[in-house]
Amino acid sequence: MEVKKDVLEGNKVKLEIEIESDRVDEALEQAYRQVVKDVEIPGFRKGKAPRKIIEQRFGEEVLHKDALDILIPQGYSEAVEEADIEPIAQPDIEDFYISKGEAATFTAIVEVKPEVELGEYKGLGIEKEDTEVKEEEISQRLEKMQDEHSQLMTAEREELQEGDFAIIDFTGYVDGEEFPGGSAEEYSLEIGSGSFIPGFEEQLIGMKVGEEKTVEITFPEDYNAEDLAGADASFDVVLKEIKVKQRPELDDDFAVEASDYETMDELRVSIEEEIAEQKETSAENNFREKLIKKASKNAEVNITDTLIDEQLDQMFERLSQSISQQGLDMETYLGYIGMDEESWREDNRETASDRAKELLVLEAIADIEEIEVSDEEIDEEVNEIAEMHDQEPEQIKAILQMQGQLAQLKEDIRRQKTIEFLIENN
Repeated sequence: MEVKKDVLEGNKVKLEIEIESDRVDEALEQAYRQVVKDVEIPGFRKGKAPRKIIEQRFGEEVLHKDALDILIPQGYSEAVEEADIEPIAQPDIEDFYISKGEAATFTAIVEVKPEVELGEYKGLGIEKEDTEVKEEEISQRLEKMQDEHSQLMTAEREELQEGDFAIIDFTGYVDGEEFPGGSAEEYSLEIGSGSFIPGFEEQLIGMKVGEEKTVEITFPEDYNAEDLAGADASFDVVLKEIKVKQRPELDDDFAVEASDYETMDELRVSIEEEIAEQKETSAENNFREKLIKKASKNAEVNITDTLIDEQLDQMFERLSQSISQQGLDMETYLGYIGMDEESWREDNRETASDRAKELLVLEAIADIEEIEVSDEEIDEEVNEIAEMHDQEPEQIKAILQMQGQLAQLKEDIRRQKTIEFLIENN
């Protein structure tokens, strides 16, 4: 087989492929054996008509399509290997020619993985975030725990203040008519929480228990109920009661009630350790991300729509799985955030482009630094996955092989080793 390679613009390659005549004749014979099964010709049993008779009756071209269906995938696969290219999309097949006793020819135009021109990726000098735990952070965590274990008590004062819980009855109107979901009784609203329609809570401040008031608001343009979005509305409000949070004292009794510890000192140490671990994890992740982004920024790569769309597909699939675990479907979720799939993809296009570039840059660094993955490293990763799912390693490996995921696992390990290389050479 002969292959001629021409590099085109836009990360595309043109392959002109010629397949030997003996392979063509073999493919035509295979095509005949397929076609003859369904052909009925007078004087012959079904499936038994000689090839010569079929060609005379229907023309030699009757076998060409089936023969090309055999030759083109074989020839293209061999040409890709011979031309040493990495396609990232399906090829466009053009100008195919086939005839008995002659070589077959066709042209394949395919988009390939772009070349990466690496910049600086060693000695980047990225600094890790400070992970020291501040007293303020411990206090904030304790205050949150106090809130979780607080009780609402009736306030002794009569006038509503920010931070209070207003117990209200209200009825909402648009164009003088009540609207669905616009009324409630004994509704508990924390003043200043921002949990109600913008502008509503502020107008309640200063009200006294038993007082009635009409509140005028405008629904936001992006309000989730389309018939109310942007509409002017009024609410008749009655303040029934004012409640305040009564927080428990931060003492040993609180530690026993709110945690598995017996003293406040033990609880504080536990909180400090937990915050430290969270900050260290966050700092490590951010440090790695900054290294990758810096190495990527220093490199030159032509990122095409094909690569971006591939990343968008993966991002959308991961998000779909995450949303599904929360009991939602993507259509409902996208409706909540005021998007459809098309607008979501457009909104995330830049992120996908950056991600595609980062992956190519990491792969290029791994290539130039000769970073490889051993069978032992794959087995170690499989063992960890097996332990996580309480299964035997052989079982996990068999599943990965069956799903064609072992190559992806190897690629993931190589990528992580490359990131470790960047850290060591920072």
